[in-house]
Amino acid sequence: MFKKILIANRGEIACRVAATARRLGVKTVAVYSEADARAKHVQACDEAVLIGGPAPRDSYLQWQRILDAAKASGAEAVHPGYGFLSENEEFAQACAEAGLVFIGPPASAIKAMGLKAESKRLMEAAGVPLVPGYHGAEQDPALLKAEAERIGYPVLIKASAGGGGKGMRAVMKAEDFEAALASCKREAINSFGDDAVLIERYVQKPRHIEIQVFGDTQGDCVYLFERDCSVQRRHQKVLEEAPAPGMTAERRREMGEAAVAAAQAVGYVGAGTVEFIAEQDGRFYFMEMNTRLQVEHPVTEAITGQDLVEWQLRVAAGQPLPLKQDELRMSGHAIEARICAENPEAGFLPATGSLHIARWPQHVSFERGDVRLDAGVGEGDEISPYYDSMVAKLIVWGEDRAQALARLDAALRDTHIVGLQTNVAFLRRCAATKSFSEADLDTGLIERERAALFETPGLPFTITAAAVVAHTLAVEALQQTDDPWSRRDGWRLYGAAIRRFDLELAGTHHEVKLARRHQGGMQLTVEGQQLPFAVNSVGTESHELILGEGLAQKRVMVKVYAQGEKMAVFAEQGSAIVTEIDPIAHAGEGSAEAGRLTAPMPGKMVSFLAQPGDKVTKGQALAVMEAMKMEHTISAPRDGIVAELLFAVGDQVGDGAELLRLEA
Repeated sequence: MFKKILIANRGEIACRVAATARRLGVKTVAVYSEADARAKHVQACDEAVLIGGPAPRDSYLQWQRILDAAKASGAEAVHPGYGFLSENEEFAQACAEAGLVFIGPPASAIKAMGLKAESKRLMEAAGVPLVPGYHGAEQDPALLKAEAERIGYPVLIKASAGGGGKGMRAVMKAEDFEAALASCKREAINSFGDDAVLIERYVQKPRHIEIQVFGDTQGDCVYLFERDCSVQRRHQKVLEEAPAPGMTAERRREMGEAAVAAAQAVGYVGAGTVEFIAEQDGRFYFMEMNTRLQVEHPVTEAITGQDLVEWQLRVAAGQPLPLKQDELRMSGHAIEARICAENPEAGFLPATGSLHIARWPQHVSFERGDVRLDAGVGEGDEISPYYDSMVAKLIVWGEDRAQALARLDAALRDTHIVGLQTNVAFLRRCAATKSFSEADLDTGLIERERAALFETPGLPFTITAAAVVAHTLAVEALQQTDDPWSRRDGWRLYGAAIRRFDLELAGTHHEVKLARRHQGGMQLTVEGQQLPFAVNSVGTESHELILGEGLAQKRVMVKVYAQGEKMAVFAEQGSAIVTEIDPIAHAGEGSAEAGRLTAPMPGKMVSFLAQPGDKVTKGQALAVMEAMKMEHTISAPRDGIVAELLFAVGDQVGDGAELLRLEA
């Protein structure tokens, strides 16, 4: 076994490799960019070397710097992780020439599987099933169109050197072929520097099923069963599971043997994934081979009980495969959800920002267990624009698929991320769709389930509003003093005190009222509905809401996290981001054009910070008002000149009273 390895990657895979290496007594060296100086993977390794600027092209793709770091640190081997240089044949060859072990396949295997057309010619020779198509080198547009007509529409045009959905178009009829071909070629040359394409029959309602293979330097190769990765957006995976639902033992053996034949055809060593496109009747065709460890490898680990990173290290060190094919077993069912910083409602556009809150399910394991988390970031970290949008991978295991689904829903429910947009709520809806829950799987699932995924109402506003009120009351309770005149609980000698909360949700303003009744208890008025209300709080984040009374009473557990005026509410029924508007702090904003500042509620003038004739700028503090035992600063809604003060310090002002006038 190696004494020291360098990890030429970042994020959760670098953390995972470091953890496995430590268990085996192997020291690790991290490489990092200027953006990752405080990253989790840097802390996880024994040593760390800075290799360049934030952009990948200035750091993680600079393989000569990585080789220099390996030599300087005394590393014997390089683990490429996935992404970046993991499938770069030049890097693999350079490692070998530098006397370093590349923990992956030989450069020749990467090259053979790197070009889609060439790999399919090899697979055809090895007897691996292929989708009917054209994989030739001749790229004359007239020939390509003729081949498309021979195959029969619909067809799929794919960049030969491509991946990740780039340079790929489905063409449903002949008259659209030429425009689609031109578009694919432009995209391919821009993305890969090669505009060669291949043409294949477009499989209707396809499933994406992949086989995990492993080869050693002694020539042995095994398959560790299959994964179903059909749930995708923009040709990128969202949910992955193992084993594939509905897979028979006979079909599993056929696909596994085909995958092993594909790997052996190129002299494969290490971890790899052979990807197949499968029809609903079970027929399957070779699609491509990923010559690295896959992002979704934890579901295979969960059902086999094997550590695939440990297998990688042992095989790279020259040891034989830990198990033979007939010794491999699988148990239960596992599902992985990729948690990404993105906005599903905006076409899954990536998001950036700070993980202000990052709370994971209780009892989560960071390596093994029924609920596992693979994460390269933590609370307080930044998700930058330089790297992949994936925040973490949540993996669950169950005795069967039903139990795994239940654990996934509970784990996603208890995953609370605040500070930037993520797809957590979308993942939960996706796993709950009729198609996924009933294993009616194909790559068009997300589009087919659009109504359930994008049009389903979220957390009921009544619960959202009650949660915000509960949080506010809990914060105020912590600030309570023994001075009866400083109490903020709205106590009155007689009658009920009514308090207003101005909330904004998805651009819509809502007015919520809280009444404290003289006989005890509280009452909420939300969207015209009056509800008896009580709350049991633990700190300022955890609250049990009690809404209604008698047989109609509901008890709801919520978590509330505040970030300025914004509050993130999480509950069993869903989540919501709501803004609690301080009406005094925003006083005058709605009447900016008229230059008027008005009091949104009764209070007392504490001071004016500007006098008649003073020039003021937008946002400048103009007055201080006391209301509800708190002082609030009122700012100018626009540039102007103070024309007149309408009250004196110490005056009581009523709700809506104009405080001062601004002139242009």
